[in-house]
Amino acid sequence: MNLAFATLPCPVAPPTLLGPTLVPIGVTIRRAPGEEIFAEGEPVDTVYQVMSGTVRTYRLLGDGRRHVCDFHAPGDLLGLEAVDEYCCSAEGMTDVILHAIPLKALRRLTTEDPLLGQRLLSIATGGMQRSQNHASMLARLGAVERVAAFLVDFARRFDADDELDLPMTRQDIADYLGLTIHTVSRTLSQLQDQGLIDARTSRRVRLRRQDQLLGLCA
Repeated sequence: MNLAFATLPCPVAPPTLLGPTLVPIGVTIRRAPGEEIFAEGEPVDTVYQVMSGTVRTYRLLGDGRRHVCDFHAPGDLLGLEAVDEYCCSAEGMTDVILHAIPLKALRRLTTEDPLLGQRLLSIATGGMQRSQNHASMLARLGAVERVAAFLVDFARRFDADDELDLPMTRQDIADYLGLTIHTVSRTLSQLQDQGLIDARTSRRVRLRRQDQLLGLCA
């Protein structure tokens, strides 16, 4: 369930401060890195708001490969777009704090507060648009353009300016962009050779020319 896709497809790193909860009901839960929040196919009974940390949503394909659907930052909602079953699995990438909202209670609140219902509809619509943008990216962009789009979108979503501390591994990025880990590493090296980024470590990247990176995605 991919929420709040920016104009360009892609993900993440998170602010550490807790923000306000969407609604005054629910409980706070914590998950460790790699710990499951919910699994694909499970009945939907809870919507989760990410309060701190980063969450990965993914599906396992028929051939055993993993497809990362999205990376989620504080403020994102998980499970909102599901109907009867969760359409993907979710797990923490870092230590995560979530606000767990019972779905029945949330539905009751929306009948009492039309503005809340409108807000949730807007969030769900944004999630669908983000998913469509991601599918379009995979269909029409090459490896260089996909990686550039990922970096620019990450910086925008997480207000990271030019210094990116990526909470995901290169394998995560590869599974998100529909590439191999070798292609991701080679493409980052190519962008660095062109003077567009400075890949200081596997997870720390400096964007030197965001304008040119953005131009690659147009």
